[in-house]
Amino acid sequence: MLSALAVANYRSLRRLTVPLGALTVVTGPNGSGKSSLYRALRLLADVAQGGVVRSLAREGGLPSTLWAGPEQISAAMRRAEVPVQGTVRRERIRLKLGFASADPQGFGYAIEIGLPTASSSAFALDPEIKAEAVFHGPVARVGAQLVRRTGAVVQVRANGRSWDALERAVPAWASMVTELSDPQRTPELLEVREQVRAWRFYDHFRTDADSPVRQPQLGTRTPVLAADGSDLAAAVQTILEIGDAAALQAAVEDAFPGARLAVQGDAGARLALHMHQPGLLRALSVAELSDGTLRYLLWIAALLSPRPPPLLVLNEPEASLHPDLLPALGRLIAGVAERAQVIVVTHSTRLVAALEAAAEPGALVRIELEKNLGETLVRGLAMDEIPPWSWPGD
Repeated sequence: MLSALAVANYRSLRRLTVPLGALTVVTGPNGSGKSSLYRALRLLADVAQGGVVRSLAREGGLPSTLWAGPEQISAAMRRAEVPVQGTVRRERIRLKLGFASADPQGFGYAIEIGLPTASSSAFALDPEIKAEAVFHGPVARVGAQLVRRTGAVVQVRANGRSWDALERAVPAWASMVTELSDPQRTPELLEVREQVRAWRFYDHFRTDADSPVRQPQLGTRTPVLAADGSDLAAAVQTILEIGDAAALQAAVEDAFPGARLAVQGDAGARLALHMHQPGLLRALSVAELSDGTLRYLLWIAALLSPRPPPLLVLNEPEASLHPDLLPALGRLIAGVAERAQVIVVTHSTRLVAALEAAAEPGALVRIELEKNLGETLVRGLAMDEIPPWSWPGD
């Protein structure tokens, strides 16, 4: 399980380190930085897929994602005694992302991405990875680092003390996590890569009339619902056959008393999801279900996957749901958090209350964001609750 997430110089996240629990709930008003925190997690996941540079390009390039305020915000600026103004820069201009493990023997990871050096290449605007580190425990201090990268050079801890430089240089546009895969010399990189690649993200599902969710789909065993939910029928049937079928029907019953799900196939191996409801003489197809009902069924299929991920990130799962469904959704999410770490980003105070009521004691960590002088901060977090953190390039 991850114990902390650290982000620096990404949009409004000038310098943010937040604790994580088995179930972490991120809340705050519009514009407080919730979406930036969610996107920072997605960028970390993109590192393990080899796509972080492309992802930054889609956001307008590294310069447009960097913190736009002064490097330091003084107490006088916060008290409005002096205007917010630039200061003498002391640090390198870098976007920084990282996470720590709750297990002292688990692996944490940190990466620093900076502006490119002068180049005659047609891709001279691509950002460069300046530093990386894989480390044990909660802090990327030098003594805990196992593999570190500075520029193109990667070093591996040898005999617990000294460092051995690998012969292979890593290109500036690629992460050592994806470029190096030697199970003998760098098993830690393999472990981190596979861990992060298994993270799962769900955002807004399309449920309009033309959504692929509402169309019959070719069915194959589907232990993981697609990010767009297009294989919903196959995912539900997979849960019914090899997953927790009782939990699935219980989740449906919790939200829609007396209802149950069934999947029907045709001769062309296409599967269609149907919902039986009390008082009706026939089951309703997904084409007949309301947007809110269908979206709730998508969340059931996503959360009750027979292959739980190490980390499941849900962005505004309450969107387009009737408020009366949120207590059932909270119970469903809290139940999933007992076997997979879950981060929920939400606007809904009612969903937060449902999660707090359903979560196991001590399992839920609430992160309430606010913005001050353009910077995202965590409201009400005591100093001893902020996880310790250091960056590998410092």
